[in-house]
Amino acid sequence: MQKADIGLIGLAVMGQNLVLNMLDHGFRVAVFNRTTSKVDEFLAGPGKAYDNVHGCHSVEQFVASLKSPRKIMLMVKAGAVVDEFIDLVLPHLDKGDIIIDGGNSLYVDTERRVKRCQQQGMRYLGVGVSGGEEGARFGPSLMPGGDKSAWPEVKNIFQAIAAKVDGEPCCQWVGEGGAGHYVKMVHNGIEYGDMQLICEAYQLLREGAGLSVDQLAQTFDEWNKGLLDSYLIEITRDIFKVKDSDGQPLLDKILDTAGQKGTGTWTGINALEMGVPLTLIGEAVFARCLSAIKDSRVKAAKTISLDLPAGKVDQQQISAAVHDALYASKIISYAQGFMLMRRAAKEYGWQLNYGDIALMWRGGCIIRSRFLGEIKQAYSKNPELENLLLDDFFKKAILQSQQGWRRALSFAIERGIPAPAFSSALAFFDGYRSATLPANLLQAQRDYFGAHTYERIDRPRGEFFHTDWISLAKH
Repeated sequence: MQKADIGLIGLAVMGQNLVLNMLDHGFRVAVFNRTTSKVDEFLAGPGKAYDNVHGCHSVEQFVASLKSPRKIMLMVKAGAVVDEFIDLVLPHLDKGDIIIDGGNSLYVDTERRVKRCQQQGMRYLGVGVSGGEEGARFGPSLMPGGDKSAWPEVKNIFQAIAAKVDGEPCCQWVGEGGAGHYVKMVHNGIEYGDMQLICEAYQLLREGAGLSVDQLAQTFDEWNKGLLDSYLIEITRDIFKVKDSDGQPLLDKILDTAGQKGTGTWTGINALEMGVPLTLIGEAVFARCLSAIKDSRVKAAKTISLDLPAGKVDQQQISAAVHDALYASKIISYAQGFMLMRRAAKEYGWQLNYGDIALMWRGGCIIRSRFLGEIKQAYSKNPELENLLLDDFFKKAILQSQQGWRRALSFAIERGIPAPAFSSALAFFDGYRSATLPANLLQAQRDYFGAHTYERIDRPRGEFFHTDWISLAKH
């Protein structure tokens, strides 16, 4: 029997779709699942039409069916399960063989696993995979990192199955160690932000401006043909169109408590550890947490009533303002995400190519949008760009949008409609463009109660001073 080019463990939907994608591109694939009945079900079902797939019922059979150096991709639940499968396959591998983790693993776990495999003569890759079930089947965005010597061994497979934009694969080498999974983590954080921004736009238009779901579908369809063209705007338009069996919008039947798998939280925690003001993504995570306390919110709604203005509004004017708020806030979200990656690159010694990252996100992934082409161009012009807001295109775009942005937020405040991501994005923008912030008072307070010292604007940076505030305040 001809040996397989790559093996994949984990035949849940994502794993199955990646296998089918590889098979469609002519690669020979071996498959294994701890519950071996899933192997038989796959071969009798989705894999039935292919003669280049090997089903295996044991790890020994699976490993023996692979070409050397063996390439084993794990599509299993992140966390301890990944380590269990590494333990399972390592004893059967030879030096130079490659283990690939395609799950949503925390980047520090990937760092640890890369070192572990290197110590035993094996190679390890942590690959961010985005695009959901459809992306896995027809072209995901892939973010590979880990042991760089393994990249040439898998490059042709990954770039063949990845999404393509203008003929370029949405898959390039990211960096060593946990870089691939780190970039995927930031991608997911931005995804949290994008989704929350869209939800705030929805509430402002539905509850505030009184648009029906049919009007919302039309509005989002128009938005998707312009500056906001993106996968998430597209699917939101489609969601507005779907009716339940009684003819009412299905959306109105869905409980308003959001779930999460943790990657947005990881991004926010890492930003706090790095000292990077990732305010919008942080608010997006907290908005999901707030949605989860449904019972408490219902009680509050019954007991806390506000006398807020009501009445008709100019729907067209409000829609235009919300469009601008969504566009400007989206710019802030990406600016903050790339700030975090720049800080991480310095911290961990990664040589991240931000233009390539933008290209990898242009197709196949959940946050794919026209917008990312401009980010690619910004970093192509200036690979050392400190912040997207300093690029001419984004500076002009946000200045053109900011009046509508402020109008949308004023409308939200007047109507008592929460807009945490919109407002945190605007606060960041106003803070970032301010040469002077009130942190001088904060430093004085810290020195007053804790003798933490401060620097002076009339003395060189690095000189620190302490004042006996109590004594001086008495005179």
